[in-house]
Amino acid sequence: MADAAANPNYPSYDDDEALFALFLREHTIFTQASTTDVAESDVEDDDLLFEPTAEGKTLLRRVPCYGPHLQRIKNRQPYYDVEGLADGSRTYLIEVPLSELVVWDNVRGTELAQRAAGNAMRYHELFCKVIDSILNSMEVTSTSSSGGRGGTADSTNAANAAGARDSIDVLLEQRRAQQDARRDEQQARAANGGLDDVNGPLGGGGLENDAAVLAGDVAANGVAGATEDLPPLLMRRYELRILPLQRPANFPPFDKQHRDSTASPYASGKSDAAPEIEGVSLRQIRSRAMGRLVTLRGMIVRSSDVKPACTVATYTCDACGCEIYQVVQTKREFMPQRLCPSEECRRATKSGDTLHLQTRGSKFVKFQEIKLQELPNQVPMGHIPRSMSVHCRGELTRLATPGDVVTIDGVFLPQRVAESGYRAMKAGLVATTFLEAQNILVMKKSYDDSGNSHLSAEEQAKLDERIKEIAHGDDPVGALSSAIAPEIFGHEDIKRALLLQLVGGCTRKLPDGMRIRGDINICLMGDPGVAKSQLLKHVASIAPRGVYTTGKGSSGVGLTAAITKDVTTGELALEGGALVLADRGICAIDEFDKMDESDRTAIHEVMEQQTVSVAKAGIVATLNARAAVLAAANPLYGRYNRRKSLSENVNLPNSLLSRFDLMFLILDVADVDRDMALARHVTFVHQNEGVDGGAANKKSDVDAVPMDEDSDDDDEFGDNDQEEEEDGKQPMVTSGLLREYISRARRHQPFVPTDVAPYIVEAYVGLRSQGSEGGPQKNGDQTVMTARQLLSILRLSQGLARLRFSDYVAREDVDEAIRLTHMSKSSLTDHDQGEGDASGSSSKRKWGGEDVTSRIFNIIRDYSTSSRTLRIELKLVEAMVLRKGFTEQQLKQCLEEYQSLDIIQMNSTRTHIDLLSGE
Repeated sequence: MADAAANPNYPSYDDDEALFALFLREHTIFTQASTTDVAESDVEDDDLLFEPTAEGKTLLRRVPCYGPHLQRIKNRQPYYDVEGLADGSRTYLIEVPLSELVVWDNVRGTELAQRAAGNAMRYHELFCKVIDSILNSMEVTSTSSSGGRGGTADSTNAANAAGARDSIDVLLEQRRAQQDARRDEQQARAANGGLDDVNGPLGGGGLENDAAVLAGDVAANGVAGATEDLPPLLMRRYELRILPLQRPANFPPFDKQHRDSTASPYASGKSDAAPEIEGVSLRQIRSRAMGRLVTLRGMIVRSSDVKPACTVATYTCDACGCEIYQVVQTKREFMPQRLCPSEECRRATKSGDTLHLQTRGSKFVKFQEIKLQELPNQVPMGHIPRSMSVHCRGELTRLATPGDVVTIDGVFLPQRVAESGYRAMKAGLVATTFLEAQNILVMKKSYDDSGNSHLSAEEQAKLDERIKEIAHGDDPVGALSSAIAPEIFGHEDIKRALLLQLVGGCTRKLPDGMRIRGDINICLMGDPGVAKSQLLKHVASIAPRGVYTTGKGSSGVGLTAAITKDVTTGELALEGGALVLADRGICAIDEFDKMDESDRTAIHEVMEQQTVSVAKAGIVATLNARAAVLAAANPLYGRYNRRKSLSENVNLPNSLLSRFDLMFLILDVADVDRDMALARHVTFVHQNEGVDGGAANKKSDVDAVPMDEDSDDDDEFGDNDQEEEEDGKQPMVTSGLLREYISRARRHQPFVPTDVAPYIVEAYVGLRSQGSEGGPQKNGDQTVMTARQLLSILRLSQGLARLRFSDYVAREDVDEAIRLTHMSKSSLTDHDQGEGDASGSSSKRKWGGEDVTSRIFNIIRDYSTSSRTLRIELKLVEAMVLRKGFTEQQLKQCLEEYQSLDIIQMNSTRTHIDLLSGE
């Protein structure tokens, strides 16, 4: 290495090969050892280490890292019960975390890790070369030398798996036999003087002497030419992945690694970024990152089909019968070989076109191209999002779907627009860039996938205890809803409804194939400046697959699906829109009223059938769009005009509004008490740069207790000092905790018991009769109770039951669902109040000419008059009041006020109410 000696900064690849081989042989990791392992182990005492943990002392065992894994690959012994790998898969993954190099040797390992990160593709081939040499030096053993994963299934299949042969092994044996016979024949003819140069015009064995080699088109590593030698890539049965610093490996042997050790680079106290390092945006990648290992973060907007990509092309000569191999691993296009490198064929055949591509003898790998786009919060103001193509090979395919937010580790590389043809001539010297993926992490998974697999046992125990504490609390719905946009004042009922939308109901699939949706659709309508857009953005950020868009900037094609041309094949393909990308998530549509009528009709099918039917350009398909729609709309005249009906204020058709389960009208009404509390809350947020898990929000509400008519802290009403003290001790409900709580709640599938079904029927009939008495012509057809609202009550009840981690719907869930439904209806009909709870108006605000206290008392008096009794059961009064949309706190305030006036009286056990006056 003359260049390396002249320039000390130039790496010595031979030394790096020897250093990496030493790393594979010497590196060890910690695993948690059980009592059985210690009893049956014959290792020395120095190999067993004790390290203290939070719970005491955990027995750790130092085991070899790569040796048993490589022996397992040599034995062709598959893994079982490994997350991310199919049982019995013959594809093996070898992960090389650069942090493990640093742990192995702080000096030499750090330097090798830096060089590998700076020239990733070159060191990828170097590491593969070292692994190939180690595997070739190993012998096949009859039993597994590594700890079998999968228990009985692994041990019973070990004998059959070890030394298993397939069609590739048969072909390789035949090829080696043919090559050995051919070499013996050439040597015999050379000894007899038959050929002057048996090694061909290039020398070195006569293995690379085709036309491409003679023309000088072979690259420095010789991968562009054809050869009679078996390429190492053809015989590799593993995939090598190089992971950046602080990125932990997840596949064997690292799946059993103990990472709470102080020596582990992934310990929670070592780095704030561990165990998941944050990625950068696309626009932060510059030319100096070319060829380096980088980490990007973005959203998948398009993914191609998984297709086989040729890595080694195998040719057969019709004249002499020899097989020729051509490595085309990193190319999208390649020129097939035509000339046989054999000197006999070249002399005997003048044309030379005797090679034919053999598909069965070639090697193909799974290939998928995905398009990564910047996240909305990464795009500067006035710019458009950038995108980049990501090439996924092997087991990295099918890991991400459009709409996923991912963090990708890969190598930043250039690529020609086209290798040949008109496109290459038109492009000239212009090249594009792409990312060769090494690792993909899906950050915002669906609720069905747990996102806390990286947590340690202690952290998992704390999380379970915190979730159990919330679930068994006095008001779990209120505690969780306070974590939704805590910086926004008030809107308690709306936040409860948004929480239920995140949880959702149960999707029912009937035996005849009919599907009843379980997603809850919500529409927010109101004056400007009431934080509708902020609520939409916050919900879209909490949902695992949340997509935020605006009505004016989205067309019908952009929401459903569009026909695009595939860049690779040139074929027409479907590309999903916002609703398809939000499948099994939430699609937040702002400025819903600004959409064109033709574009708005595309949402009708999605909101009820939850599918997108496309018949364009000869493509007839139905795409899944199982998304909950959260829409925000402004009144037609800018602000709500109380002199006009709802239909005249909101320019939306009844057919669309009837598909929303809940509709809230938020009015900006001037009120001294409410405005004072709102101003205090806003100044507190700006002063403290946020709120502490909703405690400040509740504190602001407590300061204005007389006006927060919809607060649900019934038991602590009026005890402000105690409430503030308790809130100060309560830990904050973060978005991660809320997401994990919702994920566990969605695992339950509550059903309606037989004793609750008549109660729901009675409540629906009562609400239906109340809607018919007012007359639909008075306030518009949107306020009429229909059969869809019955399904809405069922979905809301199921969502409330899920939040209790229950498998059945209770009567209290139905009461709360009816209360939310009534609140959404009353906000549309009562124009003189600003949606009560949603706008945070005071209890002294006039509601249809009466305050809340008088309305509750009128309900009690009307029932007493109709039933002709002066004694009413308190539970019956609570059911009637809650069904009308009031809260227990408002009922308690009403009873205390009228009891002080000697109009009503409570018995000693507080179970019945006696009316003392008929007024």
